[in-house]
Order: sequence, then C-alpha cells, then structure tokens
Amino acid sequence: MADRTPVPGTRALVVFCASLTLLAAGCGERADRGKPSPSTSKGGGNPVSTPAASRPVPSDGKGSKDPDDINGDGHRDLLVPLASRSQAEDGRTGVVFGSAKGLDPSTHAVYDYAAGTVTTADLDGDGYPDFVTMTTEKVPEEESRSGWYEERQRPIVDWGGPSGPKTDAEATRIRIPAGGPGVDLTAPERGDFDGDGHHDIAALRQDGSVVLLYGPFTRSGAAARTDTRPGRGSRLAADDIDPSGEPHATGLLVHEGDDGEQTGAVLYPARDGSGLSRTSIKLREGNAVAFGDYDGDGIGHVAIGDNGSRNNEPDASVEGPKVVASLAVYPGKGGEPITYKIPKSRGNSYYGPGDYTSADPDGDGKDGILVATDDGALLIDGEKRTKILRGRQARPYAAADFDADGKEELILGWSRDGQDPTHWWITDGTSRRDKTAFATTRFAGRD
Repeated sequence: MADRTPVPGTRALVVFCASLTLLAAGCGERADRGKPSPSTSKGGGNPVSTPAASRPVPSDGKGSKDPDDINGDGHRDLLVPLASRSQAEDGRTGVVFGSAKGLDPSTHAVYDYAAGTVTTADLDGDGYPDFVTMTTEKVPEEESRSGWYEERQRPIVDWGGPSGPKTDAEATRIRIPAGGPGVDLTAPERGDFDGDGHHDIAALRQDGSVVLLYGPFTRSGAAARTDTRPGRGSRLAADDIDPSGEPHATGLLVHEGDDGEQTGAVLYPARDGSGLSRTSIKLREGNAVAFGDYDGDGIGHVAIGDNGSRNNEPDASVEGPKVVASLAVYPGKGGEPITYKIPKSRGNSYYGPGDYTSADPDGDGKDGILVATDDGALLIDGEKRTKILRGRQARPYAAADFDADGKEELILGWSRDGQDPTHWWITDGTSRRDKTAFATTRFAGRD
C-alpha cells in the first residue's frame, strides 16, 4: 500500500468553484445544466437541480465552537474523501461548505491531505478548526535505538482560519510527552475528554497505550497538559464533541488489533465534572463502533458489533453466534448491554455490514443506529427498523444537522469499486426525499 501521509510544508489548497454535476437516474450520468434530475435510482427521491452558478468559499466567519465548521461561519461543513485515479496516487480530502439552507455542493475546496487521514479540532481555541494529520519522518541518528535507519510517525497540525487551514505555512509538529515507550504516536482522535470545552486529542503509542493531549494547544504544538491510559489498542474511537460548544465530557474506546476477525475493545467512560475514567470497561467483540444516546436519557451510550469482516485463513477462529450479525448497546448508566440482530451479508465483498453511524433524523433527542446492508442502509431505532435506500447500494457515511432545524440528515455514499465514495446523498431524514445529491468526481478536475 502506498504511503498516504502528507509531508509538512507541502499543503496545497485548490479551490474549485465550478458547478457540480448532480446525480442522474443512472447514478453517474450527467444532468443538463439547470434541468432537474432524479437524485436516486432506487428508493425514490425528489428531483434536485444542478446549481445555476458557482460560489466562492465564504471567508467572513467570526468563529464557532463546532469542530466541523471549517471556515467558522456558523454553518457545519462536510469532509469527504476524494478517490485517486490509481493505486499509486494518494487521494485528497474535499470540504463541502454549509450555508443557512444546509450543505451547498457548489461551494467546496480540495486539500492535498491523503483521504481518510484528517482529524478536525480547534486545538488553539480561536474558533476555527485545525487539521490534524500524520507525517512519517526519519529518526535522527543520535536518537535511533538500533543505530540503523528508523522512521517515526507523528501527528502534525495545520492551523485553521476564516478561509480554512492556512496552507502557506509549514505544519506544526504536535509535541509528544517524554517518558513513554517508543517515539511514534498514531491514530489521533478528537474529543473533549475532561469536559472543559477545549478540544483535545487522544493518540496511541507503539505499545498500544493511550496518550491524552488536552487543549488548548500553543501554536508551537504543546498541549496544556497530558495524561495516559493503559491499553493494547490499534485504533481509537470517541464520543463526538457537542457542535454547540456546550462542555460535555466525551468517552474513549480503545480497540484491539485484528487480522480480519472481530475483536474486542475497552471503554473509558467520561462524566461531566470528573472527565475520563481511569478504569476501563471491557466490551464484547465487534469491529464497528458508534457513540450515541439511544434512549434519550441524556447520557452517552456505545454500540459495538459485527462489521462483516472475517479472517478466512486456515485455523482462524470463528466468531460465535452472539457476535455474528449482531450489535450490542451498552447503557451510559451501566448494566448489561442490549443486543440487536442486524442483516447478514449475502456475500458481496463491497457491501453488507460495515461501520455504524448514530443518527437522530426526527429530532426527538434519541439516536438510532445506521448500519450498512447489502441493499443500502438500515436505521435501527429500538424495535423500529427503517430502510434508507439510494442509488446503487449507497452506504452510510455519517449524520449531521446541516440546516440547523434540529433534525439530522443522513449522509450516504457510493462508489463503483466500493472504496472512497464518489456519489453522495444528503437525505431529508428517513424520507425518500433528499436535501441534495452530488458527485465529487470533478472536485479536483478529475473525470
């Protein structure tokens, strides 16, 4: 696999203001300018129109507390991975900017960050999210333990502003606290782990233990303070930061490494006023994770379950019936998890179960769990199940309230090869209508 890490000092921002080609019935055919075209080919959907004109990225924002409001204008934005043209080429990251009416696909920017590597958080507290990515650098000979050539991975940050990250300056290396094993620090995940309203970063050391870097950060990359938690993790997941800026302590999940099989995780719960617990709770096996409030009690829960991946090597362990095609919700107040069955995959390697997304499309304060299926997406809300079907098996990507109406839109994506999505639907709740639908194939001038 090609090295997909960006290099400090080479951040290029490319802004394309050309109108996007919205989805036609064939999920990829181009609609004539100004003429309506169906946003879906399966599952219905109101027609949407190609934008009549392009718009520049707004740069008059005064700042906000939302880590996904990239230009700080008070409207939530959407980061999307952009597919590369070949396996040897790194992908890019696109930003679709929001407006008072929701996402505006004709207003977007493209960054030279490798797709899937960007974590946004306002580390310095100036009201504009910063972009945290990874870099690989050579270990100086005098610091090398082996005396041979060594590399290390470190998180770096490009500082945000009213026009997005400042790309005309070299990225800042986030300072790594001394005293831990190794020199690497990987898998950065954002959160507010002490509930003080400042954005924090959690990352993994080489031994799988967790380093907590608490904000606000200085512009030299130093955290206000640091802490650690034990673990044997290979990746992290965290409860989301409240976009309103209301201080809320976010829990942190440390997931064990896997070789295709479903593996377990530990959860460090968080409480407002006391922050992240120092003791962890062991969770069941499952590679898909989501945080949400699934019963409306105001306390965060975590869902973990089968994402469909399997290790088919000889003598590999086989998951038991309690793991296969199921997920478990762990209540925020403690107690036994509630298990739900999810559809089994019919064996299509591109589709079937995948990552989970929490969503509140009706605005009742109670989240459902959006899971991928062979046909598209399924929203599980207690015992209620609602199919969300678009295009050619469009899969769940995320959920957010882009138009500030108190109800979250569901974000679905599709690609021809099952990798980074190229076609997108922003649904009107769980209805057959869409707020908008667009393709990102021409974001970077690529057909």
